[in-house]
Amino acid sequence: MSAPQSGSPATGSTVRGRRRPERSFGSALGWTVIGAVVPGTAFLAAGRRVLGAITLVVFLLLVGGGAWLATGGRRAALRTAVDTGALLWVVGGIALIALLWALVVVAGYRMLLPSGVGRGRHVLGAVVVLVLVAAVAAPAVVAGRLAATQRELIAEVFHDDGESATVEDRPDPFGNKERVNVLLLGGDGGEGREGVRTDTVIVASVDTATGDTTLFSLPRNLENLPFPATSPLAQAYPHGFEAGEESESLLNAVYRNGPAAHPDILGPTDNPGADFLKLGVGEALGLTLDYYVLVNLDGFSRLVDALGGITVNVNYYVPVGGEPSTGALPDAFIPPGPNQHMDGETALAFARGRFNLTDYDRMARQRCAIDAIIDAADPVTLLARYQELAATTQDIVSTDIPRSALDDFVDLAFLVKDATTRSVVFDETLIDPAYPDYGQMRQIVQDALAPAPGASSSDAPPSDAAPTSGSAAPTSESAAPTTPAAPAAPPATGQNPAADVGGACAYDAAKAQEALDAGEPPTKNG
Repeated sequence: MSAPQSGSPATGSTVRGRRRPERSFGSALGWTVIGAVVPGTAFLAAGRRVLGAITLVVFLLLVGGGAWLATGGRRAALRTAVDTGALLWVVGGIALIALLWALVVVAGYRMLLPSGVGRGRHVLGAVVVLVLVAAVAAPAVVAGRLAATQRELIAEVFHDDGESATVEDRPDPFGNKERVNVLLLGGDGGEGREGVRTDTVIVASVDTATGDTTLFSLPRNLENLPFPATSPLAQAYPHGFEAGEESESLLNAVYRNGPAAHPDILGPTDNPGADFLKLGVGEALGLTLDYYVLVNLDGFSRLVDALGGITVNVNYYVPVGGEPSTGALPDAFIPPGPNQHMDGETALAFARGRFNLTDYDRMARQRCAIDAIIDAADPVTLLARYQELAATTQDIVSTDIPRSALDDFVDLAFLVKDATTRSVVFDETLIDPAYPDYGQMRQIVQDALAPAPGASSSDAPPSDAAPTSGSAAPTSESAAPTTPAAPAAPPATGQNPAADVGGACAYDAAKAQEALDAGEPPTKNG
């Protein structure tokens, strides 16, 4: 056998006619680890340049795609997150990528492993490869599980085959609408309560071009809710909603008592109570309500606990329990104080308590609780607790928003995020809930949605914002202040009653100290 040529290695393998020296076992392990982090590099180190280059390019494309989805492609990512078909492909894609990644790790190690390695090093190498494969598989399993959970959530909450008496079945749900109006309901159902009472009734009216949003909050004790003349409910309730006793005829009782008295009056529908309210509240405000979202407070505490609690400011003693109608004293009070972190049970008491307080106080605290939930739902918390949150959401949320409209809502959400939000609270400074002037309420809505002075004619209130029939005649009274202490006259026609949202949930040190100086009110236990 002839001696090796001068300058050639004595040992090694041949790659395309050239001899490559064998690497040490430690070097093979090192390159295997690097190849697991950056797929393709192990192949390049082993001399498989074409395979290594292809694998590396594919990996870099995936990394670039992920970076794009996290930045400029967030809209596409969110559209995917609300598409059950796309999510199924995502789950399959994650599984395929994880499998190929694991194969790359194993193949790279096999190509780099030097010959003549002893049994002990073989065992060590196998352990290292198994650890690397597990490191690849673990995040893939988590990501796949999150995608599957999201798909289940979307499928359970949003339906394309649901029946509704108030939602039009069409391929383009938003159509040419200048505003989308969504009825937000807080159902106060739970243990010891018969049926669901919607103590929170808010309409979110969103400009589809700008995302500017106006919230209209209605009191739970609003009476004689009207219905559109074209609806069969107008014939059933010619003088507005009535169900015998006054307490059973309030706005918060319509959801339960309306369908109970007339179960089939609206035809096939999955949620007749929500349709009753959409028609009635829409008529009261002069708006066409497109969709509803109902959150049942029976599961509110579980949602808060799933988020790890919420933090709110408390400016006065908030009762825990108590029954105003019988005079039964609360079990305890939540004391005033800034930045109070609450678990689910305490947060539910914060949102519900109204002993010796007004419904408007409770409405304000519920809006603050919602703000606190949004603040608590940071990306890290959502990822860590998403499965629990998704399961809770399925239990407490219902809606007639079809899956086909979710893409439009994603686009709208990007506008709303950077737009202005204003609020109109129909409290006693604007209306008398027992004898409401619905014509005046419609005029207030028109004024709130009117364009700012100097706006172009194209910014005029949309035709579906409010009907002109039944609107109250203009008055000469001035607009009510944002937070008046005593009843005041309604705002004059043309004056915008909406106030910017912000600061309502801030800590008021003077008010809190005044409450603390007065002392804690009496409780059931003294």
